[in-house]
Amino acid sequence: MRQHGTGRRRPDPWHGAQQILARPPHGALSNGGRDVTLNGGELAFQPGSNLLFGANGAGKTSVLEAAFLLGRGRSFRTRLNERLIRHGQSQLRVVGRCSTGGFPHTLGLEVTRDGGTRARLDAQNVRGLSELATALPIQVLDPDAHRLIEDSSTRRRRWLDWAVFHVEPGFAATWSRYSRALQQRNAALRAGSAELQIWDLELVREGERLSEARRRVLESLQPYWADVSRALLDEELSLGFQAGWDRERTLEAALSEAVSRDRLRKTTTVGPHRADVSIRIRGKAVREVLSRGQQKLAAVALTLCQLEYLKQEHEVLPTLLLDDPSAELDRERLDRFIERVKRLQTQLIVTALDRDFALFGAPDAVFHVEQGRVRPA
Repeated sequence: MRQHGTGRRRPDPWHGAQQILARPPHGALSNGGRDVTLNGGELAFQPGSNLLFGANGAGKTSVLEAAFLLGRGRSFRTRLNERLIRHGQSQLRVVGRCSTGGFPHTLGLEVTRDGGTRARLDAQNVRGLSELATALPIQVLDPDAHRLIEDSSTRRRRWLDWAVFHVEPGFAATWSRYSRALQQRNAALRAGSAELQIWDLELVREGERLSEARRRVLESLQPYWADVSRALLDEELSLGFQAGWDRERTLEAALSEAVSRDRLRKTTTVGPHRADVSIRIRGKAVREVLSRGQQKLAAVALTLCQLEYLKQEHEVLPTLLLDDPSAELDRERLDRFIERVKRLQTQLIVTALDRDFALFGAPDAVFHVEQGRVRPA
């Protein structure tokens, strides 16, 4: 898969071939449905629009899973990567090639049955999965997109952090240091230790940096959000940042005030790990007002505004995976969605039932998925 990313000169997003290679001698992807193998062991996507068509259960979504794994190191459908391993196999392996800012990369990811994940970039073991995200920015919209609105704050933090990671230097390192300090503080709380201050210093320092980076990016997203959400929903929806503690006081003060509650619950109850993105309409949370179909559109708007922001202001052009994009959208809303996606001019990998699916124009490459096998059509 070839991906155009950051750089002073923006390359033509429609130029060149893109490839994702999957070699599954020790296991293949399974998403609870069809296991997938590749005809000839190699699948080459084009930089424009790519179509995967086939019957329900043929394995189309598993191909998207492979691409997503390469760029994120995790599944978009299950919390546990090991659930993707084919029954009877001990591991899975996905290998891909891409180009970021004109520089070619080879990525590889291996998941074992015991939950272990090992990633490599350009033949070197990576120190963190964030290195994959740098090489291959990738996003997905699937029939469960509404869960970004309905589910807990974890999904919305992940949505925001992915954008922050691509535009704020050092964010991944800050997040890692904060997470490490949080783990140590929670361990001290579980052990009943009186010495919490030793971890509070780093927690406060990294937590304030983390929160400020999130706030800056969400502020930058506001005009894109207003434009896309209005275009898709014909409504004025607000997007707000909740830091995870009362911003009228410092994180240090908030931790101090919550220490008795933290000791009782044996966990840290305030901080950036409790942050959320609030989406409201007419003063109410959208999940209390909008239908499921409208919630999906709101989730789509979140993703598309993020991609437009990254492209326009940071010259990051992520690959966009679209799994059954027409599901639960009426024709008018679907047309608006299609128009916004076309404006991105980024690599698309789309699944559909029929070869004649051409919502985004004639695809540059077509692949038939049948009984878990993928071949050019």
